[in-house]
Order: sequence, then C-alpha cells, then structure tokens
Amino acid sequence: MNILAIDDNKDITDMLETILSIEHNVTVVNNGKDGLRMIIEGNYDLVLLDLAMPEFTGYDVIKSLKEKGLLNKQKIALFTASSMTESEIDELQREGVKYCIRKPVDIDVLLTLVNALQPYK
Repeated sequence: MNILAIDDNKDITDMLETILSIEHNVTVVNNGKDGLRMIIEGNYDLVLLDLAMPEFTGYDVIKSLKEKGLLNKQKIALFTASSMTESEIDELQREGVKYCIRKPVDIDVLLTLVNALQPYK
C-alpha cells in the first residue's frame, strides 16, 4: 500500500515511517500545505492526517479537498490528540473522512486499520 502521513510532529512521522515501511510504501510530510499538494498530485491508499498543525491545519486540508471535490476519493484517517467529541468526528465522517485514530497512537489499532485496508496479496 502507498501511505501518506501528514503530521507536524517529526517524532510521530518518524515512528509511522519506521513501523509502516516494513510492509508498505510510506511518504511523510510535516506540514499541511505540502500534504495537500501530495494528496492532489499522488495516489495514496491511505492518508494519515493530523488535525492540529500550525499555519495550515488538517481541517484546512479537509476543507480544500472538499472544495476540489476530492475528499470522498481519499481514504483519510484523522490523527488527533484533541478532545474532539463523537459528534464532531461524526460530522467529519459525513463529509468524507473515513477513520479517526486518537493520539497517543495505539500501534495495534493503527496496524489493524492498515491491514484491513490492504488488498489481498
């Protein structure tokens, strides 16, 4: 699978790259604007998107994809440490976000999600 991880915390993107690159092609980026560009230009099976980033947030990425009619074409999993309510997560999922993973990241939950999305070999 081709996976894009967008998070301003380099420790998190390094961890994601280390764990997921054993079996997948992983690209990491540490800001929302570059992440949005890569989503538009690339072809990813899964996008792991942090919501709370400086300058251009995960919400900005979602809004831009929605405005371009591309949100529903992506498999986006939110990474959030925020205290989002279930209704806020439900609203984002109605708009086209597919999954939500809370920080701190439970590696088993992450791997279960990635494995569930992986086509049979």
